[in-house]
Amino acid sequence: MRAARAVAAALAIVLGAEPGGAEAPLSAIDWLSDSIAAPAALPVPPESGIARSAEPGAIMVTPLDGPSADAAGLLPPSMTGLPRALWGPATTEDVLVRLRSVPRTLLPSLNELLTTVLLAEANPPVGAANGDDRLLLARVDRLLAKGALDRAEALLERAGVDTPERFRRLFDIALLKGSENEACARMRARPEFSPTYPARIFCLARGGDWNAAALTLESAETLGILTPSDDVLLARFLDSEIVGDAGVDWRNPTPLTFRMLEAIGEPVPTGPLPIAFAWADLRPTRGWKPQIEAAERLARAGVLSGNQLFGLYLRQRPSASGGVWERVAAVHKLQTALAENDTGAVAEILPGAWARMRDAGLAHVFANHYGAEIAALPLTGEAKRLALHIGLLSPAYESVALAADPATGEDAFLLALAKGTPESAVAQGPVALAVRDGFLAKGLPDIASPMLAERRVGEAILKAISLFSEGAAGETQSTADAIALLRALGLQRTARRAALELLLKDATG
Repeated sequence: MRAARAVAAALAIVLGAEPGGAEAPLSAIDWLSDSIAAPAALPVPPESGIARSAEPGAIMVTPLDGPSADAAGLLPPSMTGLPRALWGPATTEDVLVRLRSVPRTLLPSLNELLTTVLLAEANPPVGAANGDDRLLLARVDRLLAKGALDRAEALLERAGVDTPERFRRLFDIALLKGSENEACARMRARPEFSPTYPARIFCLARGGDWNAAALTLESAETLGILTPSDDVLLARFLDSEIVGDAGVDWRNPTPLTFRMLEAIGEPVPTGPLPIAFAWADLRPTRGWKPQIEAAERLARAGVLSGNQLFGLYLRQRPSASGGVWERVAAVHKLQTALAENDTGAVAEILPGAWARMRDAGLAHVFANHYGAEIAALPLTGEAKRLALHIGLLSPAYESVALAADPATGEDAFLLALAKGTPESAVAQGPVALAVRDGFLAKGLPDIASPMLAERRVGEAILKAISLFSEGAAGETQSTADAIALLRALGLQRTARRAALELLLKDATG
């Protein structure tokens, strides 16, 4: 027993763990795996100057010069149209507070705008020192929260995965996307990223070193540093003959727990889990139906493109009915009618296909993919009006409006708005009136004047997004202020698209 405890204690030192205590999680995101141990505090030098231990002292590496990680981005100013001095004189805390205030549910065009801000190359906020990557991590975390794993991964790689916090996020992305072997190899290559026992055991097993994995688990059990649920799961992960996990609740797994449960033949459905877990169902090992359901969930959040979703729909003919298969069948019929240029069939199929996609929260995905093509068809009656609305929700909204026949009533204002001349038509209803007021407003809304006066452009964009969300919830003055602010920021096209989405909200569900 003494020998086992000695081995365990030595192994704990190697792995960077403190005997008798579990490693504390490093992130506020509650579903991230506890895969990297928190860095140990620097030891206090003994007053006598005599070393109290033969162990090497902790080493802290601090770059003396170099760009701040907060400046990293995937989109340069030449692509975004945003200034490099995006945050102006704002501090990191100012930006973090503003970013946290942006709602999770946004109109599609505003979701795109937020993603652009999150991925933009920009000077770091005032006072952001080298090593202070709080804004970078907040941007990555917002991308993770909306399921944009590919973009979060690319942003981390651009910034450099050279801190435990950054690697921890990359490790979980790899677990969900099925590239954990590469992540484990990177972990082994960076001994300064002290892995926690569950991550160490998982990676040893994935690398085929089952004996070392078993020894590490035994040592962790001897030290008593595993939670009961981790202990049970790791034991079953290493030995398929072990059964029973009474009292253990796997309903809210981390990505590491999720992958181990999958490995022991007890996969957790991704539907109730955070949207990032949907990526696990896009892997080729999954069936067609789970892949479609995951793709729909990610497309709904603006993470997956229509090409990817409809490519899955059209992979083969559905062999069942109900639920997702109704949408697949409808898209198949519509695609065939479009390919054959059968206008009559399109007119017959379109209302049902639109209703099914709308009811599933996929109206904007459908409009982005088919809107311009459908709006250009010589349809008549209600099918023609529906095609017009779908076209106005597409990126080609302006060309759709320019090619459309003159309209009356609400549609007349929609066409004028899409053309950029909302003053040329009568606005009907409080929402349309607020939209018109926003486009005709002179000067800046009082609520954002100080921000723009100080050139805090990034914060002003985030404020406009939040205001538009308030408007979508019924605060019409917020709608007018948001549009006026977006126009003042030079984001005229975003303002038009968001206004069209708001006005057609009833049609899109």
